Amino acid sequence: MKQITLNIPDSQYAFFTELVQKLGLEKVKEESVDTEQQVLQGIAQGLREVKQIEEGKRKGTPLNDFLDEL
Repeated sequence: MKQITLNIPDSQYAFFTELVQKLGLEKVKEESVDTEQQVLQGIAQGLREVKQIEEGKRKGTPLNDFLDEL
């Protein structure tokens, strides 16, 4: 079996998934791609959290605990 990864525009997604279903193809995994704005918002949120940790308003996670989760 071969696998293809495609980026489908939001406006065509419903049509494409219906087509895949009608052709009897196996849908393996559905992924969404973050927009640039979502990525920037995530970075900004992370920087706010770092600032809060530095100010003592929030407790950080020790590095060893973080690495153990990976």
